[in-house]
Amino acid sequence: MTTLIRDGLSTIIPAMRYRNAPAAIEWLCQAFGFEKQLVVPGEKGTIAHAQLTLGNGMMMLGSVRENGSSRLVKQPDELGGVETQCAYVVVEDADAHYARAVAAGAKIVREIEDASYGGRGYSCRDLEGHLWSFGSYDPWQPSSSEARSE
Repeated sequence: MTTLIRDGLSTIIPAMRYRNAPAAIEWLCQAFGFEKQLVVPGEKGTIAHAQLTLGNGMMMLGSVRENGSSRLVKQPDELGGVETQCAYVVVEDADAHYARAVAAGAKIVREIEDASYGGRGYSCRDLEGHLWSFGSYDPWQPSSSEARSE
């Protein structure tokens, strides 16, 4: 098996669907600090495909569609507000990021706190209920893994 290694670029990219993808893109940029790399409009005000970046990471998103993949992925409101996964995003200053998210109306589900394995972080829901975790713990940094093994 060959593994693609990209200098400083993520090789795992979360992909999400939003009912109102244009509003979600604006909100994710305002609340979480993402930047638009590519936005491809779809029909009737939808988003066919978008790529948002934050640091060396990226997420892809698009509008919810009625097609074959829609039966494979459900929105949080279709599952009683629960998620089956959560993106973790490394941020330099978790407290500043938390304040930005709160100011934009993110629903905090885990208050900001120090983690026993290092770093500081919190979890929240975005404007459509998707679960996100943000923190300063960076598993790629030697100091982070040393703290974890102690």
